[in-house]
Amino acid sequence: MVSNAPDPNPIPDIPEEIAGLRMTRQRQEIYRILIEQRNHPTANEVFMRAKDRLPNISLATVYNCLEALVQHGIIRQVNFERESSRYCPNLREHGHFHDATTGVIHDVDFKPGVSLADVLNLPPGAVIQDVEITLRGKLVAP
Repeated sequence: MVSNAPDPNPIPDIPEEIAGLRMTRQRQEIYRILIEQRNHPTANEVFMRAKDRLPNISLATVYNCLEALVQHGIIRQVNFERESSRYCPNLREHGHFHDATTGVIHDVDFKPGVSLADVLNLPPGAVIQDVEITLRGKLVAP
């Protein structure tokens, strides 16, 4: 069901091209879904949400759109062991906290001024090019 009420937090228009990738209607919609709800959905969850606005979209099209967005560095593919891949529009350097109780995945930002070299014993001359940190646990009431 599509609501006609104005969105209180409108998503900016998605350009016709991002990072050299032509943003087709399907790619725009998939990207919009990811930035509207930044909850790290699986491809199947993206597909279910996309069906509201694009009733004729196929699961294969969703997978193809997600792959193109990942390959062009527009979104990140996040993998948690044996679970389905999830997709994250947050391109800042960050990690993820997977709450074992609820299954919710939270973005975890690094504190300002803290370098990974300050907390990790890296080999001499190591240059970090990409960061994938996954933390697992439970959120407990304070």
